[in-house]
Amino acid sequence: MTIQVGTATAADCTELADVAARTFPLACPPSSTQDNIAAFIAANLNADRFAEHVRDNRVLVARADGTTIVGYAMLVDGVVDDPEVQRAVTLRPAVQLSKMYVLPEFHQAGVAGALMSAALTAAAGRGATGVWLGVNQENERAQRFYTKHGFSRSGTKTFRVGERLENDYVMQRVI
Repeated sequence: MTIQVGTATAADCTELADVAARTFPLACPPSSTQDNIAAFIAANLNADRFAEHVRDNRVLVARADGTTIVGYAMLVDGVVDDPEVQRAVTLRPAVQLSKMYVLPEFHQAGVAGALMSAALTAAAGRGATGVWLGVNQENERAQRFYTKHGFSRSGTKTFRVGERLENDYVMQRVI
């Protein structure tokens, strides 16, 4: 199997929404309710929202053997206007790795590494000196992956999933 990473287009939005609906729950802590997860997906990870993301940000897609989308990453320029994040992100200019998900049947197949490499290259191409992200404090698997790729914890922030506030670590790395 070969993995190719490229830039998403408007034609990818429905498939991206499907991948997002299948992968987002994997990153949620066990305390997240199905209702809150479903509400977040419906509001934030639908095809219309992905059309906005593809238009306004850099969305990368990983395809297995050049066909099906098996993972994606989204880069957003800058640092959000949140005091916690502003304090935690010390590398400027920065790009946020806002989303990065891989279908579970493709875990351990090199997809996440390929997406990370492409995301870091794209961020550097945008003139960033650092990349930052938020990761749920209970998602140890993702934290290990990000640490392996040079990220370190620099602070905390909250993230709303439905009606519940979740606690995230802010991690960053130099490009």
